[in-house]
Amino acid sequence: MELVVALAIGVMTGSGLWLLLRPRTFQLIAGLSLLSYAVNLFIFATGGLRVGAAPILAKGETGDLARHADPLPQALVLTAIVIAFATTALLLVVLLAARGLTGTDHVDGREREPS
Repeated sequence: MELVVALAIGVMTGSGLWLLLRPRTFQLIAGLSLLSYAVNLFIFATGGLRVGAAPILAKGETGDLARHADPLPQALVLTAIVIAFATTALLLVVLLAARGLTGTDHVDGREREPS
């Protein structure tokens, strides 16, 4: 299972970086989103997954990290998802405004000349 998660993180990171290097702004935003998903998956995977464990402590029981998942990575990922959603919405508004002002969606503001 660890291999599948590591491969998924690697493929999403590679695809996100490839999209970041594209000349169009929508591809740049998609690359940033894909990269943030990869980072969220990485942070979530560092917390570990406990199958069949109780999510909360029973009455009179003491906490033991060997039997329960670490809640900190889960809280970090939840916060990162909210921030990434807001950032993506802001970038899409800026993309639409820049496209309306320049008439193109290239990062540098002009179309490539045919060679």
